[in-house]
Amino acid sequence: MKIAHQIIGPGSPPFIIAEMSGNHNQSLKRALEIVEAAAKAGAHALKLQTYTAETITLDISEGEFFIDDEQSLWQGCSLHDLYKRASTPWEWHAPIMERARELGMICFSTPFDESAVDFLEELDVPAYKIASFENVHLPLIRKVAATGKPMIISTGMATLAELDEAVRTAREAGCRDLVLLKCTSTYPATPENSNVVTIPHMQALFDCEVGLSDHTMGIGAAVAAVAHGATVIEKHLTLRRADGGVDSAFSLEPEELRTLVVETGRAWQSLGKVTYELNDVEKKSLIFRRSLYVAQDLKAGDVLTRENLRCVRPGLGLAPKYYELLLGRRVNQDVARGTPMSWDLVS
Repeated sequence: MKIAHQIIGPGSPPFIIAEMSGNHNQSLKRALEIVEAAAKAGAHALKLQTYTAETITLDISEGEFFIDDEQSLWQGCSLHDLYKRASTPWEWHAPIMERARELGMICFSTPFDESAVDFLEELDVPAYKIASFENVHLPLIRKVAATGKPMIISTGMATLAELDEAVRTAREAGCRDLVLLKCTSTYPATPENSNVVTIPHMQALFDCEVGLSDHTMGIGAAVAAVAHGATVIEKHLTLRRADGGVDSAFSLEPEELRTLVVETGRAWQSLGKVTYELNDVEKKSLIFRRSLYVAQDLKAGDVLTRENLRCVRPGLGLAPKYYELLLGRRVNQDVARGTPMSWDLVS
């Protein structure tokens, strides 16, 4: 499948998405700097999130609308205030997308309600992402699928039944190009609960491209995911974690993103095919194997012993497997020290 000009599949390097999320810290200047950093690091795409606090929650600061979990990055904040601080102003979308295009990147977004889809259609985005928290929002999935554009769905928190329902809904509503992203919806996530071995199972089960939406620190999980067949990797990007922000704690910095691009590319290149044949480069190294060499000057009729026949490098003599067979035999001619052993030297 393709998103804009980028081919996504096992025959191409992993498609790397840099997620800006709320790391712009309500500064358009910083947002554009993140776009430039993503492009410089080699990301194929930049992704935004499109919502307002009013379309995603209610302006209530108590009960279940207030985050009172000491282990949460957002403890002590109401949902409305959090989303207001994290949202990307809609008037920023056009300049951000234009800058991404200028730098050769694809830019698309995650809509969180139907009005966001209408807005993004006006901007002619090339694809859509459904967030993990919205993968049970079937009306939104139908709305996105009806655009006919490629859809990426994160699978965080979804049961297998819920995931099956989301995929069926998308396909029945017109989605032809689908990517599922294995995702663990904790922030940050740990490698132990990433379970990237699910990726090939998910590919077989749903017959679509599968990737990883990765909230772990570092790049190890992403590299492992590519080794298990992931064709898309999504990572949050910030300029500097020390600057703070709603998602900065589990975001990569630009140099780390560059390393991610390079190392996932290497992981993909290393997959190759099942083979036991020597490649052309390896064949040049055969000379440096061990083989049998005459280690002392010999006269015709001398007996081969452990002292005068050695298994050494390089590899131009007989193979070491013939060592015991040759011991005790006599040479049929004078042989100089350093001569590779061959059958025509013995009686």
